[in-house]
Amino acid sequence: MSEFIKKRARKEIFDLKPYVPGKPVEEVQRELGIDNIIKLASNENPLGPSPMARQAVSRMVDQMHVYPDANCFYLKQKLAQAYDHDIHGILVGNGSDELLKLLAETFLNPTDQVVYGQPSFSEYDFTATIMGAKSVKVPLLDFKHDLKAMLAAVTPQTKIVYICNPNNPTGTMVAEGELDAFMAQIADDVLVVFDEAYSEYSQNPAYGSGLKFVRAGRHAVVLRTFSKIYGLAALRIGYALTTPDIAAAVETVIEPFNVNMLAQIAAAAALDDKEHLQRSGEVNQEGKRYLYKEFEKMQLDYVPTEANFIFVDTGKDCREVFENLLRQGIIIRSGDIFGYPTFIRVTVGTGEENRRFVEGLRKVLEA
Repeated sequence: MSEFIKKRARKEIFDLKPYVPGKPVEEVQRELGIDNIIKLASNENPLGPSPMARQAVSRMVDQMHVYPDANCFYLKQKLAQAYDHDIHGILVGNGSDELLKLLAETFLNPTDQVVYGQPSFSEYDFTATIMGAKSVKVPLLDFKHDLKAMLAAVTPQTKIVYICNPNNPTGTMVAEGELDAFMAQIADDVLVVFDEAYSEYSQNPAYGSGLKFVRAGRHAVVLRTFSKIYGLAALRIGYALTTPDIAAAVETVIEPFNVNMLAQIAAAAALDDKEHLQRSGEVNQEGKRYLYKEFEKMQLDYVPTEANFIFVDTGKDCREVFENLLRQGIIIRSGDIFGYPTFIRVTVGTGEENRRFVEGLRKVLEA
């Protein structure tokens, strides 16, 4: 590193821990020279994008020379109708990752703190660190958020509390009653961000969304995405539902044209494709049941999930399991990056992908 960078770059960047994405299929092909690879590492929809979204994008490819709508008006209008929400309280971003960064840029100073469960989505720490704020990480309890401990961790310096629900990487959820108790006690000058990227996968009637608190006018934000159940991860588009005053504050730091035209068009169409949404949920439920049964046959402990991935204890060094599966053309997530050296996180795939993963895992564990 040059002296110029050492002296002139912001000191916060030296504390950043960049996001580690799931290993791309193309990289595995280059490194190992194998084809027929399945990727069960990044919680993508195995059915792909909505057919209606595909058609909508195909109709617009000839317009790629035109700047997109900087305000995402038509998509916001559809979201406002879908959620019966004030359009002025809706934000659209280049994935929910950008929205997390925008929230940090809007609210955090170097003297501030953020509170979240550990392990959870790494972007909470990343975006806080960029702004020079301190991350207070509260260990999970039985793989789920310990809201009492998170509440106790809040200080006068706390600006934001993040609740990932369902949580990534464990797949656990916080029930509505637990959220009610937490929100009844949290200080009103703390912004509570509910990251609900996987909410559409939960079929548990006890699941609690942060939307009720937004609608009650609380200082809260609900983040959702089109990257997961809607199958639009490559287009990078997410959205936030919040109060109009919070949205207006965040809009001051949004870059112009932050969401591309094809993403806006695809997302709007995907909202209409109820059949694809239902089928995606059904495939996930079928896959969960199958994987649970197979893990039990292998006598492996796993965390029951409300999302489209499962956190499972292999009883072996997870890096070794990861590498051995990789050599079979199966990409999963190694649990060591989350602080669990014998766990892996596997995305629920199609029936064929799930069976191939199970066969591959058996080979690794029996070796």
